[in-house]
Amino acid sequence: MARRALHPFRRRVRAAVEDMPEVEISEAGNIRSLHLGSETIQSSMDMDEPAELVLSYSRAMMAFLLWNDDPRHILQIGLGGGSFARFIDEYLPEAVSVAVDINPQVIAVARAFFKLPPEGDFFEIIEADGADYVKIFRGSTDAILVDGFDGLQIVDELTTEDFFEDCKRALSPNGVFVTNWWSGDKRYHSFVERLLSVFEGRVLELPSASHGNVAVLAFRQSPTLTQWEALKERADRLECRFGLEFGEFVNRLKQNNQGSAGHLLI
Repeated sequence: MARRALHPFRRRVRAAVEDMPEVEISEAGNIRSLHLGSETIQSSMDMDEPAELVLSYSRAMMAFLLWNDDPRHILQIGLGGGSFARFIDEYLPEAVSVAVDINPQVIAVARAFFKLPPEGDFFEIIEADGADYVKIFRGSTDAILVDGFDGLQIVDELTTEDFFEDCKRALSPNGVFVTNWWSGDKRYHSFVERLLSVFEGRVLELPSASHGNVAVLAFRQSPTLTQWEALKERADRLECRFGLEFGEFVNRLKQNNQGSAGHLLI
């Protein structure tokens, strides 16, 4: 859930499954976007640079790389237009990436129109309910990226304590759960409270640069890197490697998460 398209060319793709939102594609300049049953953009791709993360919320979600820049396994719940899949394929080529989506039309449209990486040993798409699929993992995925939206709001099943518990069990010891929520949702604070309870307070909020989206990170165990200066130094190195504004991520983390003068409190 992010911004709205400006004067797009629109192509409609009818949903094949009853009660699932319509999938639509819009194009504005060199940006192609995916929509689910509304004008709200779910995912965008720069057709000239498909591996780059266009939307600010998707960029913010990659802040987990501040603590683990060499994940071996990444689980995505919600494929959308495949932004994370393309980024991971380009910048984390040794990582195994699995994308789960419940909507077969989303999968079909992403495969046809959004330049996904080839499926094989390093990338796989699973048509399933992500809230169920995550249960098969036990301490074996390094990052879980959740971006689940049904066309109207955040999917309820991806905000329950049971789901958070399943995700916590799925994570490796240094694993990070990351989800995209909208701060204007009246349920937002209750979502955060549940996550704080399950992850024993090891939760950070990172507002995206625009549109009220927040990347919320939860850690399986307390991270070792908590000093602001050390995080800034690491951010400088990661910016060169990934082309994302990690220094700004650290600044926004500092503004939005209480801590001591020199340390991130988590």
